[in-house]
This record gives sequence, structure tokens and C-alpha cells, in this order.
Amino acid sequence: MQNRAVQLVGWAGIAVHLVVGLAYAFTGLLAPSWAVGLLWALWGALLAMALLVRRSRPWLAAVTPLIAMAAWLAALALGERLLGWTA
Repeated sequence: MQNRAVQLVGWAGIAVHLVVGLAYAFTGLLAPSWAVGLLWALWGALLAMALLVRRSRPWLAAVTPLIAMAAWLAALALGERLLGWTA
């Protein structure tokens, strides 16, 4: 039973990561296209990492959405403060 629960943790992390992709989808309203492209590349790399480590380290797959959300918020905050991005 524990093994199945651990597997579910990995899949739940991937599902939440897909939901975080919605925030990335709306980034074009706040950031220039080059920044949107870089952020999508980061999101895709994190998704690939989560899929790769889902079996061996499911807890890392579960943390991936938090990393993605923190990176998104940091990028938008820095872009607003340093580069003058506005909605």
C-alpha cells in the first residue's frame, strides 16, 4: 500500500505542475515574448524532470510545481522591477 501511495504523490505533483502551466499561459499579458519563451522552456524542463524522477524520487516530482511557481513569480517581479514590465 505504501508503494502505491508514494506513486500517487509523484502523479499528483505532475498534475499540479500542469495546473501551474495556466499561470505560465497568461504570462504574455505581463512579459515580452522573449521572456514568455524562456519561461515556457523552464516549465517544460521542469515537467520533463518531474516525469523522469517520478518513479525514483516521487517527492521531488511533487515539489516541482512549487519550484515552477516560485520561478514564475520571481521572473515577473524582477521583470517589473528591473525591466519595467507592466500589464
